[in-house]
Amino acid sequence: MPPTDRFVSQTTFHIRYAETDAMRIVHHSSYVIYFEEARSDYTRQRGSDYALFERDGLFLAVTEVHARYVKPARYGQQITIHTWIEDLQSRGLVFAYEITHAETGEIHVTGTTKHLCLNLDGKVTRLPDAWRHWADRSMDDKMDKE
Repeated sequence: MPPTDRFVSQTTFHIRYAETDAMRIVHHSSYVIYFEEARSDYTRQRGSDYALFERDGLFLAVTEVHARYVKPARYGQQITIHTWIEDLQSRGLVFAYEITHAETGEIHVTGTTKHLCLNLDGKVTRLPDAWRHWADRSMDDKMDKE
């Protein structure tokens, strides 16, 4: 269940045939791509853009991926991915995801991705203050609404 104490983005789209196996069930590897698209959409919904982060010479390297497959999703179905920042530290962050059937709300997959901030030389570095502030605000979004 997505949290209620922070910003949670929603990204909805149809499952494409190329993302499925011979039984028209979403292949497990496609969910990692869905997580990536949801992260990108999350940053856009928050008024930022990961492409700008990279233009500044920084990268968020994926260091861990966890996915729990609950129920198969199928070709042609619409899914919604709820995305939020689960944890924030000086050099990285954790995104969390819940992928549901867009119409029924049934859960298909839950997961997390852990990221470290790297510079152009590939060395771990601190998240820029602007991004830390932006991420901190997303975790305090409930307070912004009150």
